[in-house]
Amino acid sequence: MAKKELQVCPLMSVGSGVDMVCIQDKCAWYVPSMKKCSVYMIAYNALLEASARQSKQA
Repeated sequence: MAKKELQVCPLMSVGSGVDMVCIQDKCAWYVPSMKKCSVYMIAYNALLEASARQSKQA
């Protein structure tokens, strides 16, 4: 598996100084149907909402 294909766990990596690899379907935060971490999805959706609010104000 190529390095760019490896997913990093945002919960285990924060503050550790080392990128911890996502354990995927062994983790309760992983969404198999999307092949993404739910923490990542929450952050991504918040970013989209913030961007939409900023574009409405401009």
